[in-house]
Amino acid sequence: MTPAGILETTLYAGDLDAAETFWRDVIGLEPIVRAGNRHVFFRCGDGVLLIFNPQETSKASTSSALPVPPHGATGPGHICMRASGEEIDRWKAHLESNGVEIEADFRWPSGGRSIYFRDPAGNSIEFAEPSIWGM
Repeated sequence: MTPAGILETTLYAGDLDAAETFWRDVIGLEPIVRAGNRHVFFRCGDGVLLIFNPQETSKASTSSALPVPPHGATGPGHICMRASGEEIDRWKAHLESNGVEIEADFRWPSGGRSIYFRDPAGNSIEFAEPSIWGM
């Protein structure tokens, strides 16, 4: 058996207000739900981006209705979102106009382009052409 795809991707951020503002207002993702200082979730294409506060999700769940085991990570994570070359140009201009520094902009030896930048929590975010993975 092989999974059909990835349904959720998770990043961690201690400041959910800053994370919510960035992912909603700069990246343009649609918020789905926010639960206090625990998490904020966004729709992203045909998947969901979960932003968890690691100080909250590392605790055991107190809800018998949702027995989610403790989980979390420390330090910056990484996600990559797909974009065409033209979209990457537009993303780069949009991000820079919002004060987001582009850390890298390059073409992979095997083909395809990526740009890298950071969210407010320090997570490494990438926009890349799917061809970097032969797609």
